This record gives sequence, structure tokens and C-alpha cells, in this order.
Amino acid sequence: MSELLMILEELLECIVQISTILMEFLGVCVLVATAVKCFWHLIKRDGYNIRLNLAQGIALALEFKMGGEVLRTVVVREWAELGILGAIILLRGVLTFLIHWEIKNERKAMEQEQYTER
Repeated sequence: MSELLMILEELLECIVQISTILMEFLGVCVLVATAVKCFWHLIKRDGYNIRLNLAQGIALALEFKMGGEVLRTVVVREWAELGILGAIILLRGVLTFLIHWEIKNERKAMEQEQYTER
């Protein structure tokens, strides 16, 4: 029975490690794709709302990265490591909150700008 538990524990650890890497990779891909897209629209100067879309892409990338960190907490064995992961999750959470706040303010500014143009 203890051998089965050890095998299941190793399997869980492998699944978590692979999933964590995939989540972080997706976060990086989203961030790079958003940056390239926004840079392209900046060069073209086509009236595309670059700032809002860049903020949304950064927020989505941070959420993927935070998801990877949350998964990593499943296999943590020491309190010190858990404290570090908690601090990283807290920092990324605060950054995501601030970016969402910035997105909300940017949308309000866009709506007011459209309203005053009419």
C-alpha cells in the first residue's frame, strides 16, 4: 500500500510540474503576443486603443503565471518555500488588481471622450 501511495505522489508531482510549466509558458506567450500586437498597432498609428489592450494582455498573462504558482503550492514540502510562494502569489495578485483598476479607469476615460465628442 505504501508503494502505491509513493507512486501516486510522484505522479501528482509530475503532473503539477508539467502543468505549472505549461501555465507559465502560456502566460509568457500571451504577454509576448500582446506586446507584438500592440507594437504593430503603434507603428501603424491606426487609432487602436493600445494602452487598454496592453493592460488586458498583461493582466491575463499575470493570471496564467499566478495559476502556475497556485499549482506549485500543491507539492510544497517546507514552510519557507510556502512563504516564498505566498509572497509571489500576493505580489502578482496586487499587480493584477492594479492593472484591472487601470483598465477600468481607461475604459471610463474612453467613454467620457466618446461622450464629449458627440
